[in-house]
Order: sequence, then C-alpha cells, then structure tokens
Amino acid sequence: MRKLRDPETGCPWDVQQDFSTIAPYTIEEAYEVADAIARDDIEHLRDELGDLLFQVVFHAQMAEEVGVFDFDDVAGVIAEKMVRRHPHVFGDDEQRAAGKVDGSWEAIKELERSDADDESALAGVARALPALKRAEKLGKRASRVGFDWPDRHGVHLKIHEELEELEQAVGTRDSRNIEEEFGDLLFAVVNLARHLDIDPEKALSGANHKFERRFREMERDVTENSKEIKALSLGEMERHWRRAKKNVG
Repeated sequence: MRKLRDPETGCPWDVQQDFSTIAPYTIEEAYEVADAIARDDIEHLRDELGDLLFQVVFHAQMAEEVGVFDFDDVAGVIAEKMVRRHPHVFGDDEQRAAGKVDGSWEAIKELERSDADDESALAGVARALPALKRAEKLGKRASRVGFDWPDRHGVHLKIHEELEELEQAVGTRDSRNIEEEFGDLLFAVVNLARHLDIDPEKALSGANHKFERRFREMERDVTENSKEIKALSLGEMERHWRRAKKNVG
C-alpha cells in the first residue's frame, strides 16, 4: 500500500484518493462480505474478507502519511477494546469467576461514550449507517432512557397516526411534506419491529428475496405461455402472480 501511494512511483489513482473517496468502497466491500455469507459461499467469503481488509490497510496508510495513526494503532485499539469489554475473559480472578453479566457489554460501551464530548444518549450512532439500521439503533438508545411506548399497542396507534398524516400530506401535493411524513411512517414501523424483537433489515431483506423469487417465477410462467409480460392486463398479471406464489411459496 505504501508503494501504491508513493507520489513518485505509485499508482496515480491510488495516490489521488482520500478518506472520503475511499469510504464508499469500504461500505461496498462490507456488503459483499455479508452477501457471501448469505449465499454460504465460503471460498468467496475468503476473497471478500481480503478486499475488506485492504480497505482497512488503505485508510491506515493514508492516516500514517499525515501522522495521525497507522495500521498497528488500528489493531492495538481494537485489541484494547475487546479486552476492556470482556472482563469475564480478560479480567482479574474475581471478574472471571463472576462470568458474563447480562447487560455488561452495553454498560461498558455506555461508560466509553461518557468519556466523549457528545453526552447524548444517541451519541455514537453513525450517520452513515443504512437508514433502516440507524432508525433501529436510535429507537433502542432512546428506549434505554425510558423514551418509548410501554408496549406495541402504542406503536400500532403511532403507525395509524402517521398513515393519516401521510394522507393529509398527499392531499397538499407538497412533495417535501409528503417525503417527511413518509419518513415518519417508516420510523414508526421500525419501532414496531423493535417491540416485536424483529430485525427490520433482515425482515425487509427476506421480503425482497421473496418478491424477487415470485416475480421471476411469474416471468417464467408468462414466457412458457408464449406471452409478453408487458402485454398483459393487470388481471392477467394477477393470475400469473397467484400461480407463481403457489409454485415457489
């Protein structure tokens, strides 16, 4: 990486990069790791983990060049953090004997956050997280300090309230207001997932996969009947869709 970044003999593209230009690639590589795991492709996982590690090396090299930290510092920080957050493994005799204590991980993280400048209960929830995942984390953080509905019935009412407000916004034809109210509705739905102890990202991913599976089956069914999907009426599409659901679940 040092050779690639060398201003005289390195790769022009690598030399031109900075943290902000490399960040999207880092996110992309993390998703490709997750994709390999979802497909149970262990050989591909090895390659994707290498690509992700390369991203860490890239960022560390750029940081070393401006004298703030290097790769050893990155590895050292995570090692120290894991030791600090696992007193039941790395602690003294009394801590190890006590074993893992429920909630200790979050308590230690909370203590770490208290040392930072931002003292909000929402501190540390990365802005770059996918919006669905960030909504889930924000809801959990707020819940820890008591800002939450007592049960999911309250969330149901909130969802109905947000639906009504969205309909009112649609009536105004104000696109900014419509977008805002739609966002509020999604946020409320994510909170329902939290109360149901469901991972909303996983649930939506499953729904995406199910829709894709059924739609592809519908396309196959239409083709086998010597038809073009674009030429079908909505009623005909519905019949093929129902058949696809029956065939692939």
